[in-house]
Order: sequence, then C-alpha cells, then structure tokens
Amino acid sequence: MSRPAKSAKPDRKLSNFLCFAIYSANLAFGRAYKPILDTVGLTYTQYIALVALAEEDGQTVSALGEKLFLESNTLTPILKKLEQTGYIRRERDPADERQVRVSLTPAGRKLLDKDLGESLIEATGLGEDFPVVQKSVSRLRDNLLRNTKPGEKKP
Repeated sequence: MSRPAKSAKPDRKLSNFLCFAIYSANLAFGRAYKPILDTVGLTYTQYIALVALAEEDGQTVSALGEKLFLESNTLTPILKKLEQTGYIRRERDPADERQVRVSLTPAGRKLLDKDLGESLIEATGLGEDFPVVQKSVSRLRDNLLRNTKPGEKKP
C-alpha cells in the first residue's frame, strides 16, 4: 500500500517572493546611493525630487508628490530642506494661491549636472539588459497600481 501523495504546498521561501526581491533591491540601491549622496548632503528622496523637477520645472507640490509616490505630509519636509540648502524655490501660484509651485534654482541645476547616479548603472551588473529590466519593473509597478486602485472591481 502506498502513502497518499502530499498536497501541493506553495514554496514559501522568501527568495521566491518577487515583492521581496524588489524590496531588497530597493534597499541595496539605497545603500549604493548613500555614500554618493552623502558627499553632496542629500538623501535619496531629496535627490529624486530634484531629478523629477529637472524633468519639469514649476510643478505643483501635489503633482510632484504623485510623480514620486509621496504624500504631501512626507514631501513637504523634504522640500523645505531642499529650499534651505538653496536647491529649490517654492512659491505660491499667482493664479491659485492654494497651490505651491516648486522650481530648481541654479544651484540645484548645477548639482544635477554632476549626474550622481551614473556610476550605479554599471554597479547593477545588468549591462545591455539595464533598460529592459528598468522597463519591466516600471510596467510591473504600473500594473500593480492599476489593479489595486481603491473602489475599482478587478476582472
């Protein structure tokens, strides 16, 4: 008499979780960026805020927050610090006083001219696959966001 087959259990090893692979890769990026950004006195979040402003200057705080996936209560202290260091300028929108617009200063533009993250592309070891992986991770993020919007029914 043979033993009954074990029911198939999911393999719950941490190394099999895509979400953990991405989470831990994010932490590794943070560690890799830290010594580079420490030399200019920035955190990673401050740096990406500057990069986002370089793409489109004069954004509202809310638009910048959406682009960075940050809530206003998280973004505001970051922007205050960047303003104190002279990298950005915050001004009320003359057309709508409720809105605050954020712009890079010449010092902020000069800092970004250094392209602080360039050395990290090579550090990833992805070579020619770098743009493919970047697009895949962005597509994954967008799909997850689209499929987890509150109040929307899933197919």
